[in-house]
Amino acid sequence: MNPCFYWIDRPVFFRPGETIAAALLRAGIADLGAEGSTVRGRVFCGIGACQACVVAVAGEGAVEACLTPARPGMRLAPPPSLGQRHE
Repeated sequence: MNPCFYWIDRPVFFRPGETIAAALLRAGIADLGAEGSTVRGRVFCGIGACQACVVAVAGEGAVEACLTPARPGMRLAPPPSLGQRHE
């Protein structure tokens, strides 16, 4: 069985070497915004140029999902403020 990370407590299985964005899209998750928010994050360019796919990784801060390899056990959620990248 493939390893998984968690998107807002939902397990998302990924293939070795796959990015967070690729795994989320394959799992049918395209809306990366916070529940009830009018601002929605999404995978747009897929090359890290637009920062539309920024997600929060517990213990690490915000990352671009299209550039970040998925790792087992990661806990992901919409960032507190879409459009801002925190290092």
